[in-house]
Amino acid sequence: MNIQTPNWVKNAVFYQIFPDRFSIGKPPQNYPNYWQSSNLESWESLPTPQKYKGGNFWGVIDKLDYLQDLGINAIYFTPVFQSTCNHRYHTHDYYQIDPLLGGNDAFLEFLKQAHKRDIKVVLDGVFNHVGRGFFFFNDILENGPHSPWLDWFKIEGWPLSAYDGSYPANYVSWVNNRALPQFNHSNPQVKEYIMQVAEYWLNQGIDGWRLDVPYEIEEEGFWQEFRTRVKAVNPTAYIVGEIWTDSRQWLDGSQFDGVMNYLFTAPTMAFCGGDRILREHVETPPYYPYPAIKAEEYQRKIEELLNLYDWEITLTQLNLLASHDTARLLTIAGGDIKTVELCTLLLLTFPGAPSIYYGDEVGLEGALDPDSRRSFPDKKYWNQNLLNYHKKLIQLRQEYPALRQGKYQVLFAQEDIYIFSRTLNNEKIIVAINTDIQPQEVTLDFEGSIEKILFGQGSFMIDNHGVRSSLTINLSPRSGLIFL
Repeated sequence: MNIQTPNWVKNAVFYQIFPDRFSIGKPPQNYPNYWQSSNLESWESLPTPQKYKGGNFWGVIDKLDYLQDLGINAIYFTPVFQSTCNHRYHTHDYYQIDPLLGGNDAFLEFLKQAHKRDIKVVLDGVFNHVGRGFFFFNDILENGPHSPWLDWFKIEGWPLSAYDGSYPANYVSWVNNRALPQFNHSNPQVKEYIMQVAEYWLNQGIDGWRLDVPYEIEEEGFWQEFRTRVKAVNPTAYIVGEIWTDSRQWLDGSQFDGVMNYLFTAPTMAFCGGDRILREHVETPPYYPYPAIKAEEYQRKIEELLNLYDWEITLTQLNLLASHDTARLLTIAGGDIKTVELCTLLLLTFPGAPSIYYGDEVGLEGALDPDSRRSFPDKKYWNQNLLNYHKKLIQLRQEYPALRQGKYQVLFAQEDIYIFSRTLNNEKIIVAINTDIQPQEVTLDFEGSIEKILFGQGSFMIDNHGVRSSLTINLSPRSGLIFL
């Protein structure tokens, strides 16, 4: 099969935003239909499971200059549709942006401003389940067996108990959470409804869908039709699934363009963090960035990953170090900034689209949900060195095509030293990592030439002897170098 994926994704640097916690802004003066709660949790306090902070799309508009300066050219939002929870995975209305976020008007203004800056926008499609307030399910709660919408869900008995846990729910819900009734995807009307929602927002101008728990939808041909319908509206739309493991089943070219690539996350953290990884923060989500591994094992895992999918798919994987579903990297690493830096260097030099979880670039901490969803901090709390580190690496990625689409080849992998190249046409970039607390010197056979160090502290020397040359690299403790 001739696999085709969106070219823009191969050149994208994503920024993941949890909308309630990123920024609060105000609309233009006398703007209609703007509702703001008088019962918000303070922005600075630690998040709680149920309270809202009040972030909105006016605030995201205010932050677009910041994102552009960072080098971001794509944004993925966790759910934004009308819902009764701060994370908005309990959808009430797929056609309405949540009023606390500013409603449809604020979103469409944001979309216009983002596109003016050539920033792509991907929304979260939660199409497996809905909230109890979703109209079709709410009608069932009101009218019981007399509702005309019974076959939109999987009703197992009567009466339904949507709120009282001492009684059986009597309907199928996601992971037995009665707040999340599950669609009956074998109903053609349900299928058509979801397809039309996807088409509607693409027609409004969004650039793709991130699909929540798509493996739960097992209806034959569902995701194949989804792709056909999406690409008919926008052939360059990005379809990325939330699948944490081997995803070949969905990455055959007929369904998704990529997945959230936790198969990159786990070994990268295990190699760079080693025994610094705090197990209590990573034992629940299924991506296992432990036990500690050395460079040889990292090479094996990375090469297995690179051989898992077609190269076109590899270039449109969504690579990440943290998300709203995990603890934040800095907290996982016990506050060790060097672990964050090394992981970030590997993230931004790896094939596929890197994704930065909002706030990670300024040193925001956070354990598992809800703590990983803290508010974006005031500038006085930013780690400016870490922010500049991100900026430099993103700038290099955008400057050198080899770092985006070049062939990946491991040159050296022993103990704490990992060296690889990215090659595209005549451009060859070499990346070297030292995870040890001591400086390291390594010499390897080398073909070609090196002009200069593009990033990092250290030195190199090339010794020409006959047909082949040797390259000697001196690496500072727990640091990396990028050469051209």
